[in-house]
Amino acid sequence: TSNYIPARDERIASIENGKTDSVWVTEQLGRPIAKAWNSIYSATLEEMGRPTGHPERISAPVAADRKRDRQVTMALVEETGFDAYDAGTIADSWRQQCGSPAYCTEVTLIDLPKALASADLARSRRRQDLFFEIYEERFEIGTNPGREFVVQLSKILNAS
Repeated sequence: TSNYIPARDERIASIENGKTDSVWVTEQLGRPIAKAWNSIYSATLEEMGRPTGHPERISAPVAADRKRDRQVTMALVEETGFDAYDAGTIADSWRQQCGSPAYCTEVTLIDLPKALASADLARSRRRQDLFFEIYEERFEIGTNPGREFVVQLSKILNAS
């Protein structure tokens, strides 16, 4: 569920040059991974799980290279109170990374496909940097400012 965040982590050249952070993680671990829950803020995970069919149920993209890994992970996402969405392969998972329209914006299953489709890698990187510039101006790295701040800032930065 972790994300590459240059403001917190050291900058990783290959990711900065366009490699999907989860492709990089797969290479470091030497094994396949599934990417899920990363687009949902930690406080949202704690506070916003809802039963299936609830009108405010938030959706989470799930990416993995193997279909079975996506299916298993999607079932786990559903069990945690979020609508799972098959977001394809790890190489395509940059669409759910920090700064993208699907990241920390609490989108529903109806809106998630559009959010993923509208992602732009270069813009996402700039939005990510801008998000953390604003965050660092107000909070110390590692401080949890609460769900409302993170979600609202993410929505503002991704407004069309």
